[in-house]
Amino acid sequence: MHNVPLDSVDAVARPVLAIGTDYPPGTLLDTHTHRRAQFLYGMSGVMEVETDDGAWAIPPYSGVWIPAGKRHRVRMQGVSTRSLYIEPASAPRPTGHCEALVVTPLLHQLLLASLDIPALYDEDGRDGALVRLLLHEVRLARTMPLFAPIPRDRQLARLCKAFLESPSIQATPQAWAQQSHKSLRTFTRFFQQQTGMSFGAWRQQACLLAALPRLSAGQSITQVALDLGYDSPSAFSTMFRKRLGQTPSDFVRMSSSTGSR
Repeated sequence: MHNVPLDSVDAVARPVLAIGTDYPPGTLLDTHTHRRAQFLYGMSGVMEVETDDGAWAIPPYSGVWIPAGKRHRVRMQGVSTRSLYIEPASAPRPTGHCEALVVTPLLHQLLLASLDIPALYDEDGRDGALVRLLLHEVRLARTMPLFAPIPRDRQLARLCKAFLESPSIQATPQAWAQQSHKSLRTFTRFFQQQTGMSFGAWRQQACLLAALPRLSAGQSITQVALDLGYDSPSAFSTMFRKRLGQTPSDFVRMSSSTGSR
């Protein structure tokens, strides 16, 4: 199914609905929920996903798992997607949180093939076998380190959200502690408790989240590195490679490619 609204087929008595959708750059799907769980896969561009738990940037050939009923907001930066909408009883992942997932070459090909699966597919035929294999591969998919958790504390959450909008690797915990009216030691401990990450690790993650859509949109590696406060493009590239296992140049080439794997 291609560019078919979910509402038009949601009631079909099948455990999985496979829908492909093309989105113009900058498309915003404002906060909403689905009755079914969703595995959302972007073959090109970058998806920026936000929930009450935090924010994700999902690069090409990666997907995001969205549990049933989870409120989420997605901005599409030139994305062509494949989505699996899955009945809660058939959900292959037990987590109640969103997850960024690695899409293997096999899962990629299965998702490409899913475009031809009708809503009322034959569960005992080829399409049913394809659906079962899709669920199996989604269950086995590895998570990716592309998450910046948002704390429950309102004041700290405001600071984090403001930082996500304008991140800089030069931001210091001392400055945040001062804004929070806490000592550095108290703030550091509080930040760790609220996010499960050190301030430095969270700051780096937020900068990485900001870098992906900018690189995908065509900004130069040097410009992105300097905008994020890195001393040099090489320092930025070193961080990028350590976190994602590929260089920014590799990511740019992948982002610009819309061909099959």
